[in-house]
Amino acid sequence: MQQIGHYQQVISDYFNTLQVVKDPVNLYEPVKYILSLGGKRMRPVLTLMSAEIFNADCREALPAAVAVEIFHNFSLVHDDIMDDAPLRRGNETVHEKWNINTGILSGDAMLIMAYRYFEEYEPETFRSLAKLFSKTALEVCEGQQWDVDFEERNDVTIPEYLKMIEYKTAVLVAAAMKMGGIVAKTSAENCDLIYDFGLNLGIAFQLQDDYLDAFGDPATFGKQVGGDIIENKKTYLYLKALQKADDTSREQLKELFSMQPEDSAEKIELVKNIFITSGADAETRKAIEEYTHKAFDTLAQLDIEENKKAMLRAFGENLMQRKV
Repeated sequence: MQQIGHYQQVISDYFNTLQVVKDPVNLYEPVKYILSLGGKRMRPVLTLMSAEIFNADCREALPAAVAVEIFHNFSLVHDDIMDDAPLRRGNETVHEKWNINTGILSGDAMLIMAYRYFEEYEPETFRSLAKLFSKTALEVCEGQQWDVDFEERNDVTIPEYLKMIEYKTAVLVAAAMKMGGIVAKTSAENCDLIYDFGLNLGIAFQLQDDYLDAFGDPATFGKQVGGDIIENKKTYLYLKALQKADDTSREQLKELFSMQPEDSAEKIELVKNIFITSGADAETRKAIEEYTHKAFDTLAQLDIEENKKAMLRAFGENLMQRKV
């Protein structure tokens, strides 16, 4: 098992040499554009890393890793259209740089391109990868729909929210890791365990993202702090605050989440204060810790060398140590 930077370089080298653009140019140029914006590319890194955990050369898992990354970027193109987002990774979104129709069609092309990478494997491996990928892709769509539905609902429960982030975010992390196991031809038990590791770590990561959105350091978080509050998103923090706050604070929180003032600074501070006084901030940190430990508990059951278990644990700990 290599350092994370090694796997990132393998992925980066591949995309730097990938020839995507052909006729019609307006279909493929946006594909090249969104893939060139990079990012951390953690999902394909997990596929490569997982393959080596189970004693395969990481390059054997490169087609599956590329499929995961192209699918992830396809989902971002369509998410940006749904959110009417102007920027992605500090650059114009595809639908802003071109138009909505091009964004939809180029996104569709990326989904099909992702599937084609599995054709590089022999039939049994292809079948296993495609089956997992189809299940995961549909779950991501379900998660996205729940996220959209929740914007219009005032009765969202914490279990519903956890299911939404599991499907929208965590299942792709889990599938990325399981794909490495499938390519390495490890046991079905190992594949299921590495999936559970990725799933629970993915949920913990998203809960931490919710937490840092409110309480993170703007210098290290990487995006606007308080964005979820400005957009009235019903995150775990918000739902816990509704559950635990006194009647006065609960009604104030509901009122704050029904408005979008031009200057959001006061709203953000008032909401954060309710998160703290209700104990929602502490409950969210506790949930992050619980899901992280759930992920680590699966490591003991994996049939791999102890040093590899330690590396996976170190990876998880590093992932969850973003600055607050």
